[in-house]
This record gives sequence, C-alpha cells and structure tokens, in this order.
Amino acid sequence: MALDSLGLLLCDIQGRLFEYSAKMGCASKAFVEAFMCGPTAAALDKPYDRTQWMGEEYLFEEIDDEAGGLPRGGDALPSETLFWMGFIYRFWHLYTGESSSVIYATADVAVMASAYPGFHTLDNEMAVDRLRGMRGKL
Repeated sequence: MALDSLGLLLCDIQGRLFEYSAKMGCASKAFVEAFMCGPTAAALDKPYDRTQWMGEEYLFEEIDDEAGGLPRGGDALPSETLFWMGFIYRFWHLYTGESSSVIYATADVAVMASAYPGFHTLDNEMAVDRLRGMRGKL
C-alpha cells in the first residue's frame, strides 16, 4: 500500500514527536501510553483534524497538558527506536484503520521496543502485519 504525501508526512511528524519526547526528558512508556490512549492520537486518527497540521513540539505540549504534566526522568528508549515506533504506529492506523488505542493494546511500548531490532528493516506493511499477528499471543 502506498501512502499519499500527507500520510507519509503524518507518519514522519509522529516519529519526530516520539523522538522529541526523549529530548524533553520523558520516560518512553509514560509518554507513549499517554499519547496512544489520549485525545491527541484520537484526533490524529480522524480523516481530518487541526492536529494534523501541528509540528512535534506543539503536539508534545498538547499531550503534556492533557496528561497534567508528563513525568520527566526515567527510562527513555533510543531515538531511532522511538522514531520507528511513532512512525509505525501512525502508519498502522493509516494502513488498517484501527484506532491508536486499539493499536496500543496490541503492541505496547515493551512489544514495540523488543520488535524494533528485527522489524525496523522490514517493509512497513510487513512490520504491521507481523505485529498484528502477535495479537493475543504475548
């Protein structure tokens, strides 16, 4: 499946958002869970929403506000892992239509971090198909 330029841009922005969370000192698990299960990801899941025009810094502020202040400190994943995770989560939604919260229930931070070494070199569709195939088996 080929994404249009807007779809690829949204994947890239979300990847950069995940990277930015580490730059801001957030623990990866807390950030990703707050985002994937929160209103900002739900807005990005819509066919069109104003959040799709925001950059990663503004999106981060939105998520931080929604969470009442994301916890700082703790374990942050490497930036390459975070970028891939953010990109693939958004790609997954665009590829399957599943909501971010359903996607996160299938593949949380621990699953994605453990999948990264073997999956980040796969075609995006193949990575998502394999992650979906793991549903309920973990």
